[in-house]
Amino acid sequence: MAAIISENLKFVGLFFKSKNVVIFNGLIGLGTVASQTAYNIFAFHCPCSPKKNYLYGLVAIGAPALAFFVIGVMLNRNTWDFVSECRTRKCRKLSLSAAFALLGSILGRAVVAPINWSVISLLRGEAYVCAFSEFIDPSSLDYFPSTTKTPEIMARFPCKDVPAPFMNYSRVIERQLKYESQLLGWMLVGIVSLAVFLLLCLKHCCSTLGYQQEVYWSQYRSSEQALFQRTAEVHAKYLAAECVKNFFGFAALEDKEKQLLEDCEGIKSIIPRMEWNRVTGVYMYRETDDTPIYSRLNKWDMYTKENNC
Repeated sequence: MAAIISENLKFVGLFFKSKNVVIFNGLIGLGTVASQTAYNIFAFHCPCSPKKNYLYGLVAIGAPALAFFVIGVMLNRNTWDFVSECRTRKCRKLSLSAAFALLGSILGRAVVAPINWSVISLLRGEAYVCAFSEFIDPSSLDYFPSTTKTPEIMARFPCKDVPAPFMNYSRVIERQLKYESQLLGWMLVGIVSLAVFLLLCLKHCCSTLGYQQEVYWSQYRSSEQALFQRTAEVHAKYLAAECVKNFFGFAALEDKEKQLLEDCEGIKSIIPRMEWNRVTGVYMYRETDDTPIYSRLNKWDMYTKENNC
């Protein structure tokens, strides 16, 4: 049973790490829908007070979107490759076009969840109704009773907590504001869709690679990253086991770990910092004597073979 659960968890992990951007973005969209629904049911409570409605409604739309954006940037591996590139090489070897492509990749993935949150918020309309109810012009409503407390009355409509003479206008105001909110939501969907299409066209038109080679490059980078991470984990465990064994005289290893570390006998135990720096950072596609170089690790491997390092 434990083995079956472990295999299923591995499958789920591989599924979520899939390089299929459409599936990944779809999962983000579903997660955002679920989060938005749960928030509106359990946490959204319009204050129904002048000046507070506006701030609360806009924050309900904008603050989670900003949080999702920051988290998306933080979780993107390219972000930290870019930081490492600027720290170790001062971005001297990073061309303007490469920097634009890299930042586009980082921001493109990071804005998926924020845009989903904003669109869903606008299509549902609760936050927009809360934010702008107090700005409804009473003169646009037929036979609206005159009162000196118009802003206070308007601000209370999202909670349906208004005096009896004004109750008949509740649905009219809600319908008008939801119409505006959903109109903005669909406009945002259309603008983002058109922008994504144009950017993809620009990317493929400006690329020196054919479509098949770009797919191969993507597959190579994905495979290299997965193999590098797994190998680094084993290497780190081997080095840790050696240090623990030297300190205690033995290391309490499981059978699988013993077999794995026995296979690692004779490996390079210490990797100098300069070697780590050479394979860390941003690297866009280049060619040397018509030979493609797909990554910094690929470049390091070619250099060491040519110089018998």
